[in-house]
Amino acid sequence: MSNTPGRPLRADAERSIRAILAAAERVLAETPGASMEQIAEAAGVTRTTVHRRFANRQALVDALAAEAAAKLAEAIEDGRPETAPPLVALHRATANVLRVKAAWGFALGPAAAQSEQAARTHEEINRRCLELLGRIREEGVIAADADLEWVRRVFYALIGEALHGDTGTAPAEADPDALAARIVDTLLYGVGPRGTD
Repeated sequence: MSNTPGRPLRADAERSIRAILAAAERVLAETPGASMEQIAEAAGVTRTTVHRRFANRQALVDALAAEAAAKLAEAIEDGRPETAPPLVALHRATANVLRVKAAWGFALGPAAAQSEQAARTHEEINRRCLELLGRIREEGVIAADADLEWVRRVFYALIGEALHGDTGTAPAEADPDALAARIVDTLLYGVGPRGTD
């Protein structure tokens, strides 16, 4: 993020970067074409401070994408995908992901160019998701011959629809746990009638 890679940032510099990134997410979510000056104003810092931390607007957007991807990875790990019962892990990770995606809509959306760092993080997230789906398949909840890559893509599409579809409820107002239950239920059991046995 800083112009001096390899050197740890001072606490005040780190706070300034966090404030800039948080402001950039808010401002760019509302106005994707916002200038560095508008972002600086929203962050409560000078334009010079923003330029000292980020060489240009693209560097800022790349850092924002990397930060959001890291938050997404943390949200998934908080679901304990390797140690919790697989369905519990899937539900918890899904609710966590919904919270992060609602808070980082610009940085995790198509408008944000992904830095190499963000792209690597997203590849790792995909790998972790496939591992968790594999655990669920081992329990017999997903068909043994199911293409897990396809299941992952459907899962991501359901999350996207829950956040951006016309549900009548803004993502920030929706209950992430209730949405997660709906997503997981739809992913694993579809929309057909349930047996009563």
